[in-house]
Amino acid sequence: MRHLARKQRFTVSAEALSLFIGWSNVTLQRLGTCTHWAVGIDGRSYQTDQWYNLSSNITASISRRLHVQKDHPISITRAIIESRFPGPTYKYYNNFFPVVSTQQNFDSLGFPTDHPGRSKTDTYYVNRETVLRTHTSAHQADVFRANESEGFLISADVYRRDAIDRSHYPIFHQMEGARVWDRTKVPNGDIAAAVLKDLEALPTHSMKVQDPNPPTHPERNPLQKEHSQAEAQAIAAHLKRSLELVVVEIFSRAKAAAISANPDFVDEPLKVRWIEAYFPFTSPSWELEIFWQGDWLEVLGCGVVKQDIMEKAGLPQQLGWAFGVGLERIAMLLFEIPDIRLFWSKDERFLGQFSGLSENLDSLRRFVPFSKYPACYKDVAFWLRSSSSSAGGGSRANSQDFHENDVMEIVRDIGGDLVEDVSKVDEFAHPKTGRKSLCYRINYRSLERTLTNEEANGYHDQVRKALVEKLGVELR
Repeated sequence: MRHLARKQRFTVSAEALSLFIGWSNVTLQRLGTCTHWAVGIDGRSYQTDQWYNLSSNITASISRRLHVQKDHPISITRAIIESRFPGPTYKYYNNFFPVVSTQQNFDSLGFPTDHPGRSKTDTYYVNRETVLRTHTSAHQADVFRANESEGFLISADVYRRDAIDRSHYPIFHQMEGARVWDRTKVPNGDIAAAVLKDLEALPTHSMKVQDPNPPTHPERNPLQKEHSQAEAQAIAAHLKRSLELVVVEIFSRAKAAAISANPDFVDEPLKVRWIEAYFPFTSPSWELEIFWQGDWLEVLGCGVVKQDIMEKAGLPQQLGWAFGVGLERIAMLLFEIPDIRLFWSKDERFLGQFSGLSENLDSLRRFVPFSKYPACYKDVAFWLRSSSSSAGGGSRANSQDFHENDVMEIVRDIGGDLVEDVSKVDEFAHPKTGRKSLCYRINYRSLERTLTNEEANGYHDQVRKALVEKLGVELR
């Protein structure tokens, strides 16, 4: 689910596209105009158009598939969650290709045509009708339609244009889970009774749970017209117990690892709370928050599947629940990993710490930082263009169409994982002209070595030039 928790505007030029040629997983062939190309993504060919906005930073990482890489913390986290949803009730799907249609990614889930997630500032487009999936839910309708099991888990890499900091990365990993019951297969067609029977078979736990809101609310969390109150309430109870057991599994392991690393670790009772939420494809819906090290942390979203999704999948007689969780968020908590970029490191000082864990999850241990290299801060300030008529090509940015994610993409594509974070530190409008000025601070810091000031200056000069060429800004 599209977390079921996270933005082209600029058209990539032929010159920029040509830089991709020679990459092992991306090849390009000119089709006769400067805006239409054939692009190969991890061995598959696609035709691009003016919507294409993938960067080399993204295309170079598509084949990494960290969620199935042995002994990688993302893969280990996936396996721990899967252990709470055993077969044959649940089937696992971990190898879906990341390029999907807009129909799969948006339409099949009921995203309205004006939803911000459809924007080229949010989503990576291969062409107008093809994207890099923004959530594992892009495969939900297809898996429902296949109807191969009563439940399923989908784990995959997902892609979104976003901010640059220690907890956000344009590629991350989600797990989508679902469980359904069929009116034609349960005794007497009684869904509520069948769900409650399955609920009784689930383990119990002693974790403290706050759930103050009613199962449904006519305005905040409405009951679907196709469902009875008893059905929705039973499905919600089964969903919440299933996910609470996941939390117990994960954080019991996290605490065991913490105690192993520090015998003086002070344990505290595990607490969770359910918060009413809204998602386009579930109702009622909730987010789950965990009280961890003094703060409430949101870790997943879930709800009762919208019945029109089941109808579109050709299964109107089935009812069920679905959830979505970000694997990075869980892995960072589980292993105490402080920077999301570390997941993409090939440094053995990082990867070696998790050797053997895939074969023995009980030996889980916390990450031990191996270095903290100095930061190299650089500022870039610029004026946005004041005339909206200047839009298009390499000089199109103005206060009406400027989007911060365009800046993030330029910085990320040039600096890659050498950029720790980017933040806006100043913004003002000229008192006479109204023209807007922005200043961003870029923190260049390597996870693996000391980055020299000269190297940082080299990257920063490229960033400054690209801002002018791509966004049409005027440097200050």
